[in-house]
Amino acid sequence: MDLNGNRITKRGIELLQDPTLNKSTAFTEEERQARGLVGLIPDVIETEETQINRVMQQLNDNSSDLDRYIYLISLLDNDETLFYKVVMSDPAHFLPVIYSPTIGEACLKFGHIFQRPRGMYISIRRKGHVKEILRNWPEKDVRFICVTDGERILGLGDLGANGMGIPIGKLQLYTACAAVPPHVLLPVFLDMGTNNRDCINDPLYLGIRQTRPPAEEIYEFTDEFMSAVQEVFPQCCIHFEDWGGVDAINLLERYRENYCCFNDDIQGTSGVILAGIINALKIAGSRLKDQRILFLGAGSAAIGIADLIVSAMMQDGLTKEEAVSRIWLFDTKGLVESSRSKVKSFQKPYAHTHTPTRDFAEAIGSVKPTAIIGVSTTGKAFNRRVIETMATINDRPIIFALSNPTDHAECTPDEAYEWSRGRAIYAAGIQFPPVEYNGKKFVPSQANNMYVYPAIGMAVYATQAKRITDDMFIAAAHAVAEQVTQAELDSGKIYPHQSNILETELYTATKVAEVIFDKSLAGVDRPENIRAFIESHAYKPEYKSLM
Repeated sequence: MDLNGNRITKRGIELLQDPTLNKSTAFTEEERQARGLVGLIPDVIETEETQINRVMQQLNDNSSDLDRYIYLISLLDNDETLFYKVVMSDPAHFLPVIYSPTIGEACLKFGHIFQRPRGMYISIRRKGHVKEILRNWPEKDVRFICVTDGERILGLGDLGANGMGIPIGKLQLYTACAAVPPHVLLPVFLDMGTNNRDCINDPLYLGIRQTRPPAEEIYEFTDEFMSAVQEVFPQCCIHFEDWGGVDAINLLERYRENYCCFNDDIQGTSGVILAGIINALKIAGSRLKDQRILFLGAGSAAIGIADLIVSAMMQDGLTKEEAVSRIWLFDTKGLVESSRSKVKSFQKPYAHTHTPTRDFAEAIGSVKPTAIIGVSTTGKAFNRRVIETMATINDRPIIFALSNPTDHAECTPDEAYEWSRGRAIYAAGIQFPPVEYNGKKFVPSQANNMYVYPAIGMAVYATQAKRITDDMFIAAAHAVAEQVTQAELDSGKIYPHQSNILETELYTATKVAEVIFDKSLAGVDRPENIRAFIESHAYKPEYKSLM
């Protein structure tokens, strides 16, 4: 039987070409005889350990992480179980290969390294037919769709169809990190064109060769997609990923009350940053309600983080007005303040009264933030003057340089520790190696959304949640923060180690599920033991018996 309880009838080559059923050299003698496999595979029966050893040898023979990424995607297309068994055996080693930072290079070269379609590609030229297109997907019980329009891929900008690598990779992390079964996951690219002329002019580009339409057409097409998903996959949660900033905020507000959906760049990012701040404050010996936070960057990521911090500050005792007054934004035009013209509607709550300035270090000196959070995609924006100013006004300045890929980070940990004389509490959007400063070893943390959104996914999958709320992300943030030991905090580490990511995610999913049940958002009855209930839904990368 397959995962849906259907009798498996595939034989021979058809069976070998199904990555969800293929075992390659691990088929038993009985399976080979019964399924017409004799002669189609080597006449040797190998253990999974031998298969893994071969994978590791081939990975080691590759010279770059991009080559390893290509090999692993090929493995996924051939033998899904073995792929996840390998990745989940050593997540700290493999997650940077299948996702950040390697995924950035993979997206830039997506059309050039493309081997086999994965997921669905729905073009705006098919407007009016989205429902029929979705029905072409063979799995009928889809629970999560990760969808992008490719407009804002990582810190790389508009990559159009090349951005499909992101939803593919994001959904792999649902399984690799939180054991959400892979068969319920569907990556989707909504192809509405691209304004990137390099993509349009690339002969190997896989998207439609036209510029993006006006916002009204984008929203109309997305409306059709959302409605179609609701009908074709009624239990599906929609995960928006890497949409343009204004569209991302507007679409989340447009759908969040009527669909089970979330935007990872807004809510997933905010959840993981809140977790980091919670632990940074343990190191600094302070409370959340006493913080003043200045963002470099004022787009959807900054607003999402700011809004969730406001909600968390309110839980810590502040009024909404008090909490909002403690958040400041700074963008390419300078400090976002009340006298500025053309402040976007979502920025207005944080446009406080202040003298205009285009100097970030000067803004730090007057606003006096306890933390600066970089979501600017501008490498080296946190220069020596910025860090030294933060260190002058704070005993333990909180420095989060979140932009990625690596060369977009606002500063490196070496710079943050050196310029603050070892007092900075640092996190980045990518993983940096440990740093030695004045004889002390610091372990910089990676503020990676994968600590939060896969756990949210597992909780929603298990409970069949009807909606996703900010309370769930706050619960996830606290759960992630709780799992960092005092010894790790003493070394400057504020996120759990990735080597134990599955345990981290299942614990976090349990805490999120508690909120889902408490808020009466679940589609199933509350179990006596929520942790055991979550674990009962977890995918295990084990070959199925075909006898």
